[in-house]
Order: sequence, then C-alpha cells, then structure tokens
Amino acid sequence: MTTPSAPVANTPGTPPDGPAFKAAAREQWDRSAPGWNAHTAEIRAWLRPATDAMIDMAGVGPGDAVLDVAAGAGDQSLDIAQRVGPTGRVLATDLSPAILALARDNARLAGHGTVQTLVADGEALPVPPASFDAVVCRLGLMFFPDPQQGLRAMHRALRTGGGICTVVFSRPERNPCIGLLMATALRHAGLPPRNTNQPGGLLSLGQPGLCDQLFQSAGFRQVATTALDAPFRLPTARHYLDFVRASASPIQQILGRLEPEAAEAAWADMEERLGQFNTPGGWVGPNELLLTAAQR
Repeated sequence: MTTPSAPVANTPGTPPDGPAFKAAAREQWDRSAPGWNAHTAEIRAWLRPATDAMIDMAGVGPGDAVLDVAAGAGDQSLDIAQRVGPTGRVLATDLSPAILALARDNARLAGHGTVQTLVADGEALPVPPASFDAVVCRLGLMFFPDPQQGLRAMHRALRTGGGICTVVFSRPERNPCIGLLMATALRHAGLPPRNTNQPGGLLSLGQPGLCDQLFQSAGFRQVATTALDAPFRLPTARHYLDFVRASASPIQQILGRLEPEAAEAAWADMEERLGQFNTPGGWVGPNELLLTAAQR
C-alpha cells in the first residue's frame, strides 16, 4: 500500500513535483491511518493470494533480513515475520509516521519482536548497501513520483543474489472499479479526465512491459512479471466505498474540494454505478495486480 496520489498540479504524463507530492501524501496518510488500519481484515482477505505470492517470489526464507517498503499498517510485515522466524528480521518503512506507528503497534500485539519500523522515503532509503536478503513493496511503487529512483534504492539495499517482488495495479480495463470511481468523482467536481499513465497514480505502472523495463534499468536481472486476479469481495458496494473513504485515496482528495452535500451526491452516484458488480453472493469488484520479481 501505501503512498496516495496527491493533489499536486502537474502536466499529464509528467512526474509530479517530488517534495510537494510527498509532503501532501504524508499529511493525507497521517490523517487516514486509523481508518485504513480499521479495515485490516478486509485488506488481508483481499490481498491474501497476492501477499503470499509476493513473499514466495521474493524468495523470503527462515533467517532472512527483509525490507518492506511502503509498508503501511504492516499486515504483510507480520506475514513476512512469520516466514523469517525468530532468527530473521523485518524492517518496515513508510513515508507516514502515523501509519508506521500503527504497524509497530500491530507487530507488538502479534508478538513479532523481529519487526522494526523506520520512517523513510522509498526513493531514498537510509539503509546500508547490501544489507537485506529480500525486498518487497505491496501496492506502493505505483505511487512513487519517480518509481525508477525507488527501484534503484531497493537495488542498493539488496545483497548480491537477493530477491525482490513488487505488487502494483495493472491496466485500467482490468481494474474497472478504480476507473469508475475516478471518472465519477472528476465529473462531479467539474474536472477533466486524468491520464492514467501519469506518474504517482493508482494505475501508472499498469502498461504492459513497463515494470520489467523499470526493473531492468535499475540493474535487476531475471525480471519477470505475473498478472494475478484479485477480486475484492465484500457484502455490498457500500462496504467498498466505506473502505475507499477510510483511505487517503485520490477519490477523497477530489471530492474534498466540494461542499458536503455535493460530495455526498457523488458518493451516492458511485454506489449506484458500482451496483453492476453485485452478485448473488455479495459484491465482487474486479481487480488485476502485477507482481514483478527479480534478483540483484
């Protein structure tokens, strides 16, 4: 998870202003951290297959030192701690001090003393070179204003032969709920459509071949990307919107500019449109994720 697309003006297709973008992202996640953490159970269920695959594809094993970049509230950090065992260690980093404090509390409550936390910019990780056996980044890399720089920082942190795996959203047509919410929010706010390829956005790394290219340019070898269906299963569309409203999502940022009554009308419109994903067994929102694995 975890740095959101910040409301920083920029030309479509060009990188956002790094410092301003990151300052806005930090502020938004500090504010939204409790709401995100409250939805941990839903997030874990949604991302369970992707998380397991990510840990496997990064080659995480007993005794390893693992760097978890953009860790958010750290539910995946606990899974990694379970895998590395008492002789391993996990360093969870995030741009937001508030959400990382929750990750630290969650690790303590789960009895994982091997999990440490560090507030850090994923594009400039303050860790010694070649100090980790594996690196993971779940739903974080696509939010970096300069993902190439982030991958170079991760490459530097890995020992020779160490593994890495990142998880990002794939192309727009495979993630229709995101596109539907964004289009509806922009229309209600009177704003033009956004370029989904713009760096720092939810779907910015979904273009076929893009992740492979970025990894190779950062110096990684044996690069391979796998697509994985990750449907979000919830009782109703309202439950999905409750999750979106609890996060520092781009939707929140757009509708935050509206008067309360206008914003609520937009949320109601979204709920109605999301009804197309209702099934006899509940609401099932289609998502597709890309897992890119490589070695240093």
